[in-house]
Amino acid sequence: METTAKKILNISLRVVTWLLIAFTVFMMIFTVVTVSTVDRNDRSIFGVKFYIVQTDSMSLSENNKDMDVHFNAGDIVIIKNVKDPRALQAGDVIAFMSTNSVSYGETVTHMIREVRKTADGKVLGYVTYGTNTGTNDEALVEPEYVLGVYSGKLTGVGNFFAFVKSTPGYIVCILVPFLLLILYNGVNVIRLFRKYKRDQLEEMQAEKDKLEAERAENQRMMQELLALKAQLDQKNGGEGTPPAEPASEVAPAEEATTDETKSEVTASAQTTDET
Repeated sequence: METTAKKILNISLRVVTWLLIAFTVFMMIFTVVTVSTVDRNDRSIFGVKFYIVQTDSMSLSENNKDMDVHFNAGDIVIIKNVKDPRALQAGDVIAFMSTNSVSYGETVTHMIREVRKTADGKVLGYVTYGTNTGTNDEALVEPEYVLGVYSGKLTGVGNFFAFVKSTPGYIVCILVPFLLLILYNGVNVIRLFRKYKRDQLEEMQAEKDKLEAERAENQRMMQELLALKAQLDQKNGGEGTPPAEPASEVAPAEEATTDETKSEVTASAQTTDET
């Protein structure tokens, strides 16, 4: 039961770690993309720009309830580049660099109410307005200040983009996940190092125990050999070896007696023959 619970805990930690890594990588890419593209007039992705809506001048109201285009503060509007800024018409929603005294230099996305032209048909600029209020903008939008035409929106995403680009958003979405990853990896490194040292000590202890066992076995065998030798020495010293008799002195006497007997037998045989 304990092993199963430990396995489940390890799997859960791995899943959480990979999710945290994926989230951190995604947030890094997301932040890089947003910082380099969102609210940037000089950059686009495949001819598309993204802007965070700052006001509710184009939000849904009684003035524009019959219109298809409306968005709120915190949304992201998708703006496509236009090939000919002088070919726009009334009713188009455009993003442009504002020359109004109040919002000078800011990016504004409003609807064209009227196209102003010269007597010979040359476009001078566009009269724009916020459909929520119905009030015309102060300055005429000249074609060279047009950034693109409205193509769509991402509802509420701008709030998240703005949060990510802020200091608290950076801390929550990027810094904290990175610190958690560093802490987790640091704990893993310490744990692996301790496991390595523990395994190393266990291996050294096992080798030491093996050497001790071999030494004890050698001592036991040596003691047995010494005991056996002592037994053999004791046995040989108690019985002794009997002295050998001088066989060389007995043998000649016996040989002489035998020769004399043979001579006597031969002489007797000769006498008998003569008789």
